[in-house]
Amino acid sequence: MARRLQEPAQDRKPLPLTSRDLEDLERLRSPGPERTALADLSGTPAEGEVTESVLLHTVFAIGLRAVREAAEAQAYAEAARDRGATADEDRVIARRRLPAWANEKD
Repeated sequence: MARRLQEPAQDRKPLPLTSRDLEDLERLRSPGPERTALADLSGTPAEGEVTESVLLHTVFAIGLRAVREAAEAQAYAEAARDRGATADEDRVIARRRLPAWANEKD
């Protein structure tokens, strides 16, 4: 993610923030457990001054990664359900099939 933070911005969007959002951002900017957690999640150092734009981008990137991971987990769960249904059908078909030695004559 550190590489993405160094890429030039293509566009700047306005972001409406509530007073609670501003308080949360201040906690993320100040040293403390929230800042440490943000640094751990983003892979960036927790020390030093952080500009508001970098802070917002970091929070956005972490949130986007969480959304992608949740989407992947959902896709894997759906694939597992589909595969389980297919495996059940395959077992039923295999039970109906005669064994290879069934038609052998002594």
